[in-house]
Amino acid sequence: PPPPPPPPPPFQAADGIRDVLGGLVGSEMCIRDRIKTYWQGEETVSRFQPEPYHTAFPGYVYGGLIASLIDCHATGTAASAKYREEGKSIGTETLERFVTASLHVDFLAPTPIDTTLELRGRVKESKGRKMVISVTLSAEGKETARGEVVALKMPEDFLSGK
Repeated sequence: PPPPPPPPPPFQAADGIRDVLGGLVGSEMCIRDRIKTYWQGEETVSRFQPEPYHTAFPGYVYGGLIASLIDCHATGTAASAKYREEGKSIGTETLERFVTASLHVDFLAPTPIDTTLELRGRVKESKGRKMVISVTLSAEGKETARGEVVALKMPEDFLSGK
């Protein structure tokens, strides 16, 4: 049999969360460099333009992308919200890393592929290392999916491999 593939590269904080004009991007497991999240009042907002390879049926986005976008937006929102709660600036303090403990997605309508998708997130609950984030996904002003993510803050040494 052929040898196993090499392990994935380690997570790099500089690739995972960046402070660029008040924005942040999700982890390497997300839609790398394609989804940036910004605060707009008490909500976070992201926009994403699907590519032709994101097609489920002609003209529509596949559900796995929608779930991934909701997941990425929610964990980014959780990390950013934790920084806000603690009065920290992204990139100047210890990396706040959240992982998904639970992901629930309701698909409300087919999501067109030929338009920019908008995600909006809100913190529903923040208790210790747990955050519950609600997210809506809209296309052309119509809500096509909504989700809820329970995100858990990882210990500071999580990324050190200890």
